[in-house]
Formats: sequence, structure tokens, C-alpha cells
Amino acid sequence: MRYRFRAVERFWTSFYRLSPADKESARSAWRIFKENPFDPRLEAHKIQRLSAFYGRTIYAVKIEGDLRSTFYLDGETVVSLTIGTHDIYKGT
Repeated sequence: MRYRFRAVERFWTSFYRLSPADKESARSAWRIFKENPFDPRLEAHKIQRLSAFYGRTIYAVKIEGDLRSTFYLDGETVVSLTIGTHDIYKGT
């Protein structure tokens, strides 16, 4: 399936706050993510708490160590919500 990609403002705010090394790791993961958000190397998984909060299925991918990014699918569009440590799973 071919996806389109969109990131909300909160994603970009959290991305720009990352360290330079984490930004580079995120860019490397993006190369895989844009081909297939569910590529096994990214270990995509559902986040129950955020799914309940948003009323839709929210997924997270592992970038490296404790660095994660969350997203959901809206038809053929992948919407990235935020990026950061496991603290992003707390919601708002």
C-alpha cells in the first residue's frame, strides 16, 4: 500500500527539541517508515492508553533506545503525532 504522510504541529515541536543525535536517528528511521510504517525493524505496536484517549488506534514505532514516535492511520494517510521518550504515551 502507498501511504501519504502528514505530521501535526506537535510532532514538529517535539522533533526540533531532540538532540542532534536523536534527530539523526529519527531521520534514519524515517527512511524505513516512509516505505512501510509497519516494517518489522521499527517494531510498530498499538498503544492502548493513547488509543482510548484519541478514540482511534494509535501506534508507536521504536526509533532507538527509549526514542519512540506515535502515529495513526486516516485512510491512506499516516498522521504522525509526536516523537520522544516513553513519556509521550501519557497523552495530552
